[in-house]
Amino acid sequence: MSPTILKVGPYRVYFFSHEPNEPPHVHVDRDRLSAKFWLSPLSLAYNLGFGAHELREIERVLAEHIERLREAWHERFGD
Repeated sequence: MSPTILKVGPYRVYFFSHEPNEPPHVHVDRDRLSAKFWLSPLSLAYNLGFGAHELREIERVLAEHIERLREAWHERFGD
């Protein structure tokens, strides 16, 4: 199960329930494109298809909601 944490425009931000042993991160999907971002510090972990301009936009969106994303991670997986 992969709960959606945030939906902004065409982007779905979520995490997988089976990844508790990794550092805090989120996945971002739009259509068939996907990326993974670490949350502390906010940085790109991998990208499957997004262009550089769109990745910057996604990072901006994540930065606007960074506290909410970190709280959701810690509520789900603990510290």
